[in-house]
Amino acid sequence: MTEEPYRWVEAISNRREYIEHQLASGSPIVAVTYADGILFLTLSRERQKIFEIYDRIAMGAIGHPGDIERLRMAAIEVASTEGFTRSTQDVSLRRLATFSLSPALKAAFEQIYGPPYLARMLFAELGRDGEANLFTRLDFDGTMHTSGGPQLRSFEEYGVLAGTAAQAAAMERHLAGVKNAGMALDEAIRVALDVWTVGQITREESGEATPEAIEAAKKEHLTGAVLEAAVLERSTPQQAAYRVLRPEQVQKAVGDFK
Repeated sequence: MTEEPYRWVEAISNRREYIEHQLASGSPIVAVTYADGILFLTLSRERQKIFEIYDRIAMGAIGHPGDIERLRMAAIEVASTEGFTRSTQDVSLRRLATFSLSPALKAAFEQIYGPPYLARMLFAELGRDGEANLFTRLDFDGTMHTSGGPQLRSFEEYGVLAGTAAQAAAMERHLAGVKNAGMALDEAIRVALDVWTVGQITREESGEATPEAIEAAKKEHLTGAVLEAAVLERSTPQQAAYRVLRPEQVQKAVGDFK
């Protein structure tokens, strides 16, 4: 009987190692603030990775497609129910992540006799009435990393998602030196692609992410891949701020690199 807690800890450790291994090859996702809102960008080869959740909330995810879809639908259902029973103004990323998604992920991860979620998610919420944008990363065990809040001194103007902690750290270091809030959309696309490439270089352990290495890696990875990008726009006349960018618009921004 006394061995049971230790067995549980060992099982949780093995489960974490297994999930981390499964997620390690995921294509990084970048979300950055630009002059008119938030840009999401990634490189895809097989399936969609960026999704609309609610009027001013979007999500990017890596992991098993079935688990991503279950979590996406759960997020949409919670947000839609909140908006219907209260109002659209009451739907917030902070409530969605803290009270709904994070507890569900934690419970699934710690119940060792059931399957965990093989997914890692990045959410972004467009700030209202001059408020800062909010970025929140949710891990498979329910752990949250947020870009800021009332109790913090400052907000980060970006969020990143990657298969490993080393990738995410390298991408965040690169973005920390970029003043991206005032960028035009085309410039934001180029910056986001650089950050994606930094994450990919880190995963492949192909050396330091120098400007020359970034340029070479971009040319290599853009061949045969699709740039997936979407925005949350402040200036849109539509109620929903989410818009998928057309391939030609993205191609125009990165044309010099291909």
